Amino acid sequence: MRMRKGVVPALALVVVAVAATGCFSSEGGDEQRLTGLRENYCLKLGAWQKARNAAGTITPESSAHEKAGLAAQEASLAMQPLRDESVSGGRTLGEETGWAINDGDSEAEARVVQYCDDAGFETLTR
Repeated sequence: MRMRKGVVPALALVVVAVAATGCFSSEGGDEQRLTGLRENYCLKLGAWQKARNAAGTITPESSAHEKAGLAAQEASLAMQPLRDESVSGGRTLGEETGWAINDGDSEAEARVVQYCDDAGFETLTR
């Protein structure tokens, strides 16, 4: 996957911003902030699903594959503050997201979509 020159610095800024906010646990945290983090994650997950689906219908050389890769990175970054959230069967959101995005695990993808549904953001995912 090719990356444009401006993508790496922008991604670095996102990583710094995520690191600056620190880890967030749902236990005893600010419920409004948690809701915002969940909404952002589900929005980014849905954007990745849409980009991935579009890339699957186009030649490998197209920019759609680059967009899908960038969307995957954004979804992974959005997941970071929520990575320890429980999804199902003792698994975490971090584990399930990784399996869905990196390994193409459709069952893991279904579980993170269910997570978004349970959080009230079912319309943001596919």
